[in-house]
Amino acid sequence: MLAKRIIPCLDVDHGRVKKGVNFVNLQDVGDPTEIAAAYQKQGADELVFLDITATNEKRKAIVETIEQVASQVFMPLTVGGGIHSVDDMQQLLKAGADKTAVNSAAVSNPRLITEGAEKFGAQCVVLAIDAKWNPDSQQYDVYVNGGRKRTNLDAIKWAQRGVALGAGELLVTSMDKDGTKSGYDIELYKQLTKAVNVPVIASGGCGKLADFVEVFDQADVDGALAASVFHFGELTISDVKNDLRKDGVIVR
Repeated sequence: MLAKRIIPCLDVDHGRVKKGVNFVNLQDVGDPTEIAAAYQKQGADELVFLDITATNEKRKAIVETIEQVASQVFMPLTVGGGIHSVDDMQQLLKAGADKTAVNSAAVSNPRLITEGAEKFGAQCVVLAIDAKWNPDSQQYDVYVNGGRKRTNLDAIKWAQRGVALGAGELLVTSMDKDGTKSGYDIELYKQLTKAVNVPVIASGGCGKLADFVEVFDQADVDGALAASVFHFGELTISDVKNDLRKDGVIVR
């Protein structure tokens, strides 16, 4: 069995790490390079770096910031936000990213997933999905543009299609849970892990040690991403890993 991954996430807006609740009310957390270096020391397995306003502002990801972070961090780095083409992916990979995450651009141009996988390998292409439960249709809707725009896509079906197109991993954020610290959306991840055969990273809602245990035990995800609890010092990565080991979860 592969070791489960604990992954801090840096949501970056114009070169600063920000964090909000349900994708709004962002507050400044600090410098991405300093925070990334701190997570390296704590023993994070990977780092996800999302430029959360690039797509909405119709600009490219901040390559210079990625270069600075990559110079300080020697764990796998996934970068998303502002990726519109294979050339954008290549720029970020050259800057030090190990994987590129596509979300809005993949919805508008699904071929981008295939083109990226064909050029760099499926392991370099992560399909990021922002999902929100729709009680009327009884499905998880896919949102784009940093959670600002609802599409008519069913998140589970879109995940399956993305994998068929070549995505090697899924990074799925529950918008209902984002920043709430009320626990991961277990039902969402149960559905996803049954529907696809690639690694699934759960994101959104982590508030305590037991939340990590629950999502690994009940939803069989491959990684758990968190931001607020790490950014504000409520938990450390070593706290999380020690607790998971006690529960019998295999971690690095």
